[in-house]
Amino acid sequence: MENFDATILARIQFAFTISFHIIFPAFSIGLASYLAVLEGLHLWTKKPVYIELFDFWKTIFAMSFGMGVVSGIVMSYQFGTNWSVFSDKAGPIIGPLMGYEVLSAFFLEAGFLGVMLFGRKRVGPALHFFATLMVAAGTLMSAIWILAANSWMHTPAGFAMNDKGQFVPIDWLAVIFNPSFPYRFTHMLLAAYLTTALVVGAVGAFHLLRRTAPLRAGTMFSMAMGMISVVAPLQIIAGDAHGLNTLEHQPAKVMGMEGHFESSAGGAPLILFGIPDQDRKRVDYAIEIPRASSLILKHDLNAPLAGLDTIADELEPPVEIIFFSFRVMVGLGFAMLGLGLWSLYCRWKGTLYQSRGLHRLAVAMGPAGFVAVLAGWITTEVGRQPYTVYGHLLTAQSISPISSPAVGASLVTFIIVYFLVFGAGTFYILRLMGRLPRDPDGHLGQGPIRTAGITPPPGLGDDQQQAEPIHGGAHHGA
Repeated sequence: MENFDATILARIQFAFTISFHIIFPAFSIGLASYLAVLEGLHLWTKKPVYIELFDFWKTIFAMSFGMGVVSGIVMSYQFGTNWSVFSDKAGPIIGPLMGYEVLSAFFLEAGFLGVMLFGRKRVGPALHFFATLMVAAGTLMSAIWILAANSWMHTPAGFAMNDKGQFVPIDWLAVIFNPSFPYRFTHMLLAAYLTTALVVGAVGAFHLLRRTAPLRAGTMFSMAMGMISVVAPLQIIAGDAHGLNTLEHQPAKVMGMEGHFESSAGGAPLILFGIPDQDRKRVDYAIEIPRASSLILKHDLNAPLAGLDTIADELEPPVEIIFFSFRVMVGLGFAMLGLGLWSLYCRWKGTLYQSRGLHRLAVAMGPAGFVAVLAGWITTEVGRQPYTVYGHLLTAQSISPISSPAVGASLVTFIIVYFLVFGAGTFYILRLMGRLPRDPDGHLGQGPIRTAGITPPPGLGDDQQQAEPIHGGAHHGA
C-alpha cells in the first residue's frame, strides 16, 4: 500500500466498511415490514401459516439487525479517526441528523425489539403486533435520517458558512428535505423492499424445489413474487426520476455514468456498453443507440447534452467505476422486472408453484438485491467525487492529518475481522434459511396447501412424492 496516499486509503476503508454495513439495513428495513405484514395477516385471517412464517423470519431479522448495528458503530468511528476535518466543518449539520436517528429511530427499534422477539405470549397479540409495527416504523425512520444526511452532502441546502469555515444550519426543513432527498429515500426504500422480496422468494423457491414444506414455502414465494411484480416497475420509474434530479444538481455524475466525454449538440447516444478511457476522453468498443440518451434524460431525441469536456479535469468523477456500477444496477433492475413478469405469467397460467425453471431463477436472483444496492451506492458516492459536500468541500480537504501506514494497518485489520465476524454471521443466517420446518401435518399432503389457497403441484399429495429424492437438476438449481 506504499503507492496509496492517506486520502485514497481512508476512502477505501470507508467504502469497505459501508459496503458491509449497507447490506444489513437494506435487508432489515424490508424484512421488518414483511414481519408486520405477516403478523397482520395472521390476526386478520387466523391462518397459522402466517405466524409460523413470522417465527421463522424473526430470528433471521434479529441476526441481520444485530450485524447492522455493529457494522454501523464501527463505521461511525471513522468520522473522528480519518475524517476529522469533515466532521469539524460539516458537524453542525451532520451531527444533529445522526443524533436524531439514534434518539428517535434506533431507540424505537431497540425498545420494541425484545417485545417483538420474545413477548408474544406475555403481552398478547394486539400489543405484540403494535411492537412489530414500531420496529418496522423505526427502521423506516432510521432510513429517513441517514438519507437526509447523505442527501444533504450531495445537494446541500439550508446552510450558511460561519467565520470558522463550518456549515451551519439556517433552515432545518431545507436541510432535511434537500433537493435530492425525496428521490434518494424513495429509491432506497424500494430497493430495500426488492432486496427482501428477492431473498424471501429465493428461500421459498429453494424449499419448493426440495419439497420441504409446500404450504410455508409456497406462501412466502407467492408473497415475494407479488411484491417483486409491483415494486420492480415502480423502482425503474423512481430511478428515472432520480436520474433526472441528479442531472439537474450533479450533471458531472450523469455525464460519467453515461460515458459522455464530449458534448452532443443534436442528440446524445445511449452507450449500452463499452470501456471508458478517462485519460483519452473516449469510450472504446462502444455499443450505442443514437440519440437515445437525450430521449431518456431530456425526453427529446434532438435535445443537446453537455459532456465532461465542459468540466475541469480535476473535478471529474472517476468515470470507469461509475460507468460499470451504473450498468450493473440497471441490468439487475431489469432482471428483477423480468422475474416479476415471469411470475405473473405463471400465476395466470396456474403454474406458480410448479414451474421449476421459475424457482431456479428465483434462487439464482436471491443475492441480486444486495449486488444492486452496492452498485447503486458505488455509483452515487463515487460519482460525488472529488467532493464530500458537493460543490463546497473537497475530499482532499476533509481528511484527518494521518499517515498512510496508520490507515493501511487499520484497513487490513478491518478486512480480516469483518470477513471473520460477518462471514460467520452471514453463514449462520444462510443455515437458518435452509432450515424451514415441515408443514404442521408432518407430510407433503394437499390439505394445508389448499387451506392457504395454493394450488398444489400434480402428485404432490402422494406419499411417494415425499420420499422422492432430489435429483441433480433440482439440487443444483437450489
